[in-house]
Amino acid sequence: MPPRARSKPADELAPVRLVVGDEGLLVERAVSTAIAAAGRQDPDVEVRTLKANEITAGVLAELVSPSLFAESRVVILEAAQDANAEVTTVLVEYAKAPTDGVALVVVHPGGAKGKALVDGLKKAGAAVTEAAKFKPWENDRRADFVRTEVRQAGGGITGEALSLLMEAVGADLRELAAAASQLVSDSGGQVDADDVRRFHRGRADVTGFAVAEKAVSGDRAGALEALRYALDTGVPHVLVADALADAVRTIARVSAAGRGDPGALASRLRMPPFKVKKAMGQARGWDAPGLTRAMALVADVNADVKGVAADPSYALERATVELAGLAGQARRR
Repeated sequence: MPPRARSKPADELAPVRLVVGDEGLLVERAVSTAIAAAGRQDPDVEVRTLKANEITAGVLAELVSPSLFAESRVVILEAAQDANAEVTTVLVEYAKAPTDGVALVVVHPGGAKGKALVDGLKKAGAAVTEAAKFKPWENDRRADFVRTEVRQAGGGITGEALSLLMEAVGADLRELAAAASQLVSDSGGQVDADDVRRFHRGRADVTGFAVAEKAVSGDRAGALEALRYALDTGVPHVLVADALADAVRTIARVSAAGRGDPGALASRLRMPPFKVKKAMGQARGWDAPGLTRAMALVADVNADVKGVAADPSYALERATVELAGLAGQARRR
């Protein structure tokens, strides 16, 4: 009988790991964890990231073959649902007899397309990480996620505080994760209802997303005013930075999808229709170089507010001004 899919812990390096799901945060964490695990074994590990529809079976077979110089390697195959039959065969055969020193991470969004590959890897014994989006009604799973985030940050959270946090932040896992981490840091460990209320003081009036919306619309003055008010009323730096990143990523995804009915695009992109419609308006005038600069900008400010910059408020202000400037240039085209 073929080996069954293993439940190897996500923080251990598996020869073959299958990441199944479309929740961006969970997918990113699974991939990053695999790379970090490989790095602990070999600081000089080589990391290769490829798209399934951009690789041939021959190139893939070469990548997962033993190195002549015994160099370790992590091969990350994204969008595995687009793998052709030959690539699928190589992947499944490799999972049955993986090579020492080569870790393979296969990322599949779930769903019917490419399901044969998922089933084949599971039967071959690949370690599996589930990364599906939480359904709107899965509040218990969302609550467990927050508790885990708090615990991993070294703290605890009361039931009342957990309810208040989920009500204030909503369903977005990135925001919940950032808020949980920041709350533990601010509270010294144990998070109670008063900590959450202080943390979200004024959040109903101005959020990070309000700042981001004005910035990507080219409203420099409005974005700066919203930013200063948000920071003055206690909105955490990390939530504003995450909102800027989310706005730019959304515009980039909608731009790449091309024109079409917002409802149809929303289904294809797995985004709410209202968000797609808004992004379609914001995306007018943006070109590839501009979006590349914007993506780099929001990536830098996310690092800045998480410890790189000496003054996170200044880093956010600078990034907001630059992003609004890029958006303004796009609108003038």
